[in-house]
Amino acid sequence: MSHLLDRLNFFQSKRLDTFANGHGETTVEDRGWEDVYRDRWRHDKIVRSTHGVNCTGSCSWKIYVKSGIVTWETQQTDYPRTRHDMPNHEPRGCQRGASYSWYLYSANRVKTPLIRGKLMRAWRKLRQTMSATAAWKALQDDPILRANYVKSRGKGGFVRATWDEANEMIAAANAYTAKTYGPDRVFGFSPIPAMSMVSYAAGARYLSLLGGTVMSFYDW
Repeated sequence: MSHLLDRLNFFQSKRLDTFANGHGETTVEDRGWEDVYRDRWRHDKIVRSTHGVNCTGSCSWKIYVKSGIVTWETQQTDYPRTRHDMPNHEPRGCQRGASYSWYLYSANRVKTPLIRGKLMRAWRKLRQTMSATAAWKALQDDPILRANYVKSRGKGGFVRATWDEANEMIAAANAYTAKTYGPDRVFGFSPIPAMSMVSYAAGARYLSLLGGTVMSFYDW
């Protein structure tokens, strides 16, 4: 019976007053659901930061934080003027950076090394009885083992590996390539130095000391 009355009450007028020449009205209905939208933009504090997306990181952003979580961000607009006859720099910040806060907590964010499953299984099996360099050499010298993981390229099938496994495999592969074909056959790239000189120098110096080929940081 109560549900029937609720349905009948729906047709009763809940209007209290009108405004804006009748274009708007105030009612007695519960509008608590609007708090969901208001809470979306509430925050505890605002911090200044930027993004590291292989760029110079020169765009200033206002990061809105709630309960220790980045909720949203907007471009900062307090850059100093350069010359009176030039326009302001703001707003500065690309869409790649604007989506960075979502990427932080995305399920797609890569937090561990990912190695092709067929390669990882063969590597772990060989490492049980061989050193890292010997295991990689055996993997390359066996045409069946090598073809098994090479042919799976482009088909996904990546599995998680530890950082020790990834670093060991990279070192063994570089040593094998340098010894077999020459160090100049090892090439790589580092992040743009304007983003992080330390990150850039780490990769560039390693390749230089190895005798490898240092590619441009925009070749990736």
